[in-house]
Amino acid sequence: MYFPQLTPLFKALLDSVSGQPVAVIGHARPDGDCIGSQIALARVLQSLGHKTICVNGDPVPRRIQYLVAPETPFFLPDEMPGTTEPQSGSSDNSTLTSIFVDCADHDRGGAKVRNRFPSPAGCIDHHLSNADFAAHNIVDPAAAATCEMLAGMFLDLGLPIDEITARALYAGINTDTGQFRFGSTTPRTFKLAAELVARGASPAEAGYEIYERESWGKLKLLDAFLRSLTRECDNRACIGILPDGIFDLTGTTPEDTEGLVDYARCIDGVEIGVLIEERPGAIKASLRAKNPAMRVDRIAAIFGGGGHACAAGLNMKKAPSLAEFRAQLVTAIAAQLDAVKN
Repeated sequence: MYFPQLTPLFKALLDSVSGQPVAVIGHARPDGDCIGSQIALARVLQSLGHKTICVNGDPVPRRIQYLVAPETPFFLPDEMPGTTEPQSGSSDNSTLTSIFVDCADHDRGGAKVRNRFPSPAGCIDHHLSNADFAAHNIVDPAAAATCEMLAGMFLDLGLPIDEITARALYAGINTDTGQFRFGSTTPRTFKLAAELVARGASPAEAGYEIYERESWGKLKLLDAFLRSLTRECDNRACIGILPDGIFDLTGTTPEDTEGLVDYARCIDGVEIGVLIEERPGAIKASLRAKNPAMRVDRIAAIFGGGGHACAAGLNMKKAPSLAEFRAQLVTAIAAQLDAVKN
């Protein structure tokens, strides 16, 4: 078995929602692992007789839309069908139960989703900071991606993985491993990827759709980000900033920030890379490290965020000024770098 400890938990989750329509919930600003997990879980649930929909706080990103099929529709919270979350013990099949994927906490789907689904049946996730907010929590921080977990558990239980499901799972693993470059990549990751390719996933298709269809605006956004880079903490950290208004200036959207922070991290000698996005009254930041010992999730947690040891983020809706936040962040990064060194 690929996941001998998790698969029985997944089977218990499936048993608990037997016969119920299911909303598969992903996080706001979804990435490949999020969308891939939603599509794959929705399709497998359909094969077991469930009616399913997928729900996100933001639209499916342009580069991942190739995965979406008509039978796995995606809805924004305000577009959802007019059903309600079932009460405990309800047998009314006109209601939706919910399973969250790739979400470390209940808020990751957004306030509207949380209010609509206050009592999730399950959560399947690989974030170190997962808060165990569902009735059934299936969490493995050692997994490279939520799609890796789902692929392994599907195979463990002999559940059907058709071509569309395989493509979705492969895309999620590919993106969350940085094209199989990140430290979370293991022999199990490659074995599962090979199984998915055998079932119809195409590495060439994923590579083209996800990484070779950049817009001109995205390149202008990248140029602005690179020009903003500065090094801190004896050149061990690199920080770039996207100021408020940059999306309008470059003709881009927040989804075009995907991957920018890796340019800050990839500089020789830099151990922690940071992308700070300034918004009206809010600040978002993404942190990436080369070494899991850096535990950037702990840095993000200081500001109410979380994530993985090498990849974390935060979103402050009532934020200080950009200059004040940046100074606070540099102090937190310096303290973490010193803690690791000592």
